[in-house]
Amino acid sequence: MRDERVVTVSTETVGTEKGLRTGAIGLVGSVVMGISSTAPAYSLAASLGLVVASGGALLAGVKAPAIMLLAFIPMWMIAVAYQELNREDPDCGTTFTWATRAFGAVTGWLGGWGIIAADVIVMANLAQIAGSYGYAFVGVVTNDPAISALADSTLWSTVAGVAWIAVMTFICYVGVEVSARMQYVLLGIEVLVLVMFAVVALVRVATGNGVDGSLTPSWSWLWPSGMDFGSVIAPAMLTAIFIYWGWDTAVSLNEETKDPEKTPGRAAVISTVLLLVIYALVSIAAIAFAGVGTKGIGLGSQGNADDVFSAIGPALFGTSFLGHAAMALLSFSILTSASASTQTTIMPTARTSLSMAVYKALPSQFARIHRRFLTPTWSTIGMGVASIGFYVLFTVISTNLLTALIGSVGLMIAFYYGLTGFACVWVYRRTLFTSVRNLVMRGVVPLLGGLTLAVTFVYGLVQFAQPDWLQGDDGKDVTILGIGAVAVVGVGSILIGVVLMVVWWVRSPDFFAGRTLNARTGILVLDAAASGPEPTVIAPDFSNLPTGSVAVDEETGKRFRRTRSRSDGSGRPDDPAG
Repeated sequence: MRDERVVTVSTETVGTEKGLRTGAIGLVGSVVMGISSTAPAYSLAASLGLVVASGGALLAGVKAPAIMLLAFIPMWMIAVAYQELNREDPDCGTTFTWATRAFGAVTGWLGGWGIIAADVIVMANLAQIAGSYGYAFVGVVTNDPAISALADSTLWSTVAGVAWIAVMTFICYVGVEVSARMQYVLLGIEVLVLVMFAVVALVRVATGNGVDGSLTPSWSWLWPSGMDFGSVIAPAMLTAIFIYWGWDTAVSLNEETKDPEKTPGRAAVISTVLLLVIYALVSIAAIAFAGVGTKGIGLGSQGNADDVFSAIGPALFGTSFLGHAAMALLSFSILTSASASTQTTIMPTARTSLSMAVYKALPSQFARIHRRFLTPTWSTIGMGVASIGFYVLFTVISTNLLTALIGSVGLMIAFYYGLTGFACVWVYRRTLFTSVRNLVMRGVVPLLGGLTLAVTFVYGLVQFAQPDWLQGDDGKDVTILGIGAVAVVGVGSILIGVVLMVVWWVRSPDFFAGRTLNARTGILVLDAAASGPEPTVIAPDFSNLPTGSVAVDEETGKRFRRTRSRSDGSGRPDDPAG
């Protein structure tokens, strides 16, 4: 007997709830998700030194806290755009889906690729930090200098980094997520340690117990006067934008929050404001204690650019028992931060590629969902494999290239965040003038955010392309084909996407012809009880709907259930009406 798939349709509708589990997350939970996804401890460890200086020469210097303030402004503006677009179209493809509906297939595809490329690139830097701090944490806890020394070994740090990516990919594959209460605990430890770091540093400076090069904090550090926009502010902001990256998780939970009209937007704003406070406090404290010199623990030193906490921590906390305990806590907080960052990098990227595959913008294999775990299979594993390959490749070429990745990721973030701002304005263009609120929140704010990021992208790219923008430990320029490596990696990633897009366009033109996704395409999502925190998009032909699961039509509220699979592998149901 032929094994047929039966798709049934119930007459049940879900109204404005769109089939998603509403009221599951409150304001506090949304804020916690937004901040933990940004991974403040990891982000500061990897990026603060690059905001202060580049290539051994000062960039923002003592004005780094002012850059944190400036970067906050477009982040908040784009958070508003995410909120408005997600309210009407909660698709896990986010920028890919929204930009496709607004500007067409090519722009949408490149927006989706921007998300994927940024996440793959950052995984290399994240793995380096996680691998290094793993050894540092174990070495401090066991008081074994030999283990701590492995943190400085390229080989063993790479081995640990690869293992870290593999483990986190497996966790994302099986769908194991840290509970909300555990997230509260881990984030609480992380923030507490950062505040402890800042307080100890500021107290030591205030009491005259700093080090050579320590500086007295000044209110002028919070004002960007005297800095050139093109050569200093723009490239420094691209790095600072990376530090804020991840707040959009709070907005992506729109459909499952209490009071969905208000909670996600409030959570996004509160998350970015709290991040601003944390970043400003820690950056001021770090600069005050270590200074911005190019020697020793100074934040202007090229050797400290990729990990400021490892450089400052021993001098700040000392070698006493309490000092060792403080360093252990610092290492642990960065490890937990990296853990959250890794999960929230793999999972959204897998869902972006899933959404693209659903609409035939990528091979259909990437739309497959595990029957038991209800997670993207090919998309998750593909993300892990690509990240490992990219990480190992850059490590083999030059470990200095790993430092260049932060600026490159900043370019990618500015690209797809800015595109989202423009998409918001265009999607709502016909209703902008129906109210003052719509004009401001769906027009002016997203447009200014998009323009700010676009201008920052261009000016930052010009500086990143300079051959002497980044130097390695040997003092030589880090370039690719004579061009600054930061610019090459950023632009090269986009160009690789263009090539892949053309190849797929030739092989499968349906998406690019507007037959699978356009401004009028309805949305089917996996029922929230199985989908998790983000809606899983189901293909119009139900080809990636797991047996026994339910798909919900976003517009009509109709529910579709797949009860058996067809042996011929066909995706389209025999009787879509039930």
